[in-house]
Amino acid sequence: MTDRPIDLRNPRILVTNDDGIHAPGLAVLERIAAELGGEVWVVAPDTEQSGASHSLTLTMPLRIREDGARRFAVRGTPTDCVMMAVNHIMKDRLPTLLLSGVNRGGNLGEDVTYSGTIAAAMEGTLLKLPSIALSQTYLDRDYVTWETAAKHGASVIRKLCAVGWPEDVLINVNFPNVEPDQVVGIRLATQGRRDLSELMIDARVDARGQPYYWLGFRRQREQKAPPGTDLAVVDRGAIAVTPLHLDLTHGPTLAAMASALEDQ
Repeated sequence: MTDRPIDLRNPRILVTNDDGIHAPGLAVLERIAAELGGEVWVVAPDTEQSGASHSLTLTMPLRIREDGARRFAVRGTPTDCVMMAVNHIMKDRLPTLLLSGVNRGGNLGEDVTYSGTIAAAMEGTLLKLPSIALSQTYLDRDYVTWETAAKHGASVIRKLCAVGWPEDVLINVNFPNVEPDQVVGIRLATQGRRDLSELMIDARVDARGQPYYWLGFRRQREQKAPPGTDLAVVDRGAIAVTPLHLDLTHGPTLAAMASALEDQ
């Protein structure tokens, strides 16, 4: 399958996220989309859905609330939002580009398997929409450099669309935790792997004496990430761009197992 440039002349852009329709990162992404021109539609979760991954709401009805012109809040997951946008809200004229984010925090390494931000772009890709997920890394939750994504986002998207990518690939973009004028460029990166020491389990006790737990990841890594990975690129102050493939089949293992299993 060959790369296909994405036409940004008068685009119809679908914007979504997993942090919720009132998240600051969504406002940043709306600004980025507006820079690209064309028509911007927002279909995002009514409440935060971080960590929802590619889940669907199948056990309760979906409810949609209008939140302004071409803005809709869905009481569901990011995947629900993309499905409702394409199959209901925008079905008369489909979007030409899907943008998901800007996520509060990076989607690096194995984050991509948990992330609702990535899942929205994955669903868009399954629905044949060119899709890009965007995330802003940070160390201090009270100080997120949103202006870094805001300043560089449209330029990165234009460059990606000029090159194009296969229809079964989505693009994962992570902005470094530096001021806008300190970004050292755009770098292609492979998906990294976090160190186990980054996982935090915060054990607490409620008012009735029952234990409960919060899961999270440390923002400061214990070890240096391998060169060329998304983790290493953002640590250097560059914007990491990682193409992610929908086909999870591991070719070498498939070939190695073929002779042992297919004759039985």
